[in-house]
Amino acid sequence: MSELIVKAAVKDELADSNVAADFYDALDEEVAELLADAAERAEANDRKTVQPRDL
Repeated sequence: MSELIVKAAVKDELADSNVAADFYDALDEEVAELLADAAERAEANDRKTVQPRDL
């Protein structure tokens, strides 16, 4: 699996919470799916550039 997220950044963002070790893998999968959906939307609109509106 590719690593799309930065663990240190997630830890900083969730500083007031504990983060389970398997959370990072689940988050990485969610981000990968979000990116794939955005790319698909851009392609469906005849664009090669993924834009914020594709999220």
